Amino acid sequence: MRWAKRVFLALLLLFIVFLTTCNLWVVLSAEDRVFSDVAELPHHRIGLVLGTSHRVQGGGPNKYFENRIRTAAELYKSGKIDHFILSGDNSTRYYNEPIEMKKALVKAGVPATAVTLDYAGLRTLDSIVRSKEIFGQNRITIITQSFHSYRALFISDYYDIDAVAMVADDPGEGAARLVLREYLARAMAVLDLYVLKTEPRFLGEKEELNL
Repeated sequence: MRWAKRVFLALLLLFIVFLTTCNLWVVLSAEDRVFSDVAELPHHRIGLVLGTSHRVQGGGPNKYFENRIRTAAELYKSGKIDHFILSGDNSTRYYNEPIEMKKALVKAGVPATAVTLDYAGLRTLDSIVRSKEIFGQNRITIITQSFHSYRALFISDYYDIDAVAMVADDPGEGAARLVLREYLARAMAVLDLYVLKTEPRFLGEKEELNL
């Protein structure tokens, strides 16, 4: 029993060291390209809005979704972005993140012609890779919350995409759960890229943007 306890503690320590190292690597590699001030953000023609549900589990509005849309609309109106790729999950006929993002952006004053929908953004990795491999973009501005932006930029670096991130306000709802999930997701991103060589679930034919 004493031997088993020592092995368990050693494995737990290795796991903690691995998580901590991965998180430091992801954050430090990207922190100089995370912007919160529109005036300081460089102009990129293409903005990639990463998807999330427009409703929370109880049916109310999702503030994370609303803040991403508000930030994206502000970037368009200020001339920092010319066209958006809205990338999210469309895994069932009743759940369609890109369509909901488009409806919200158009309502916020962004013309429908400035929007392209990516229905296969099932994961952050998929959204990033598809922006290059399917939509032909090597230079993008990613719109999401701060905690998510570091991982998105880390993945962009691996695929040689010139990316910056504009962070939407973090409403703080479910903060502890999201922080823990993101802490684990950053470690998973390292494994996906450097060990497992994970590919997007769907690629398919290239699509030209309506620019």
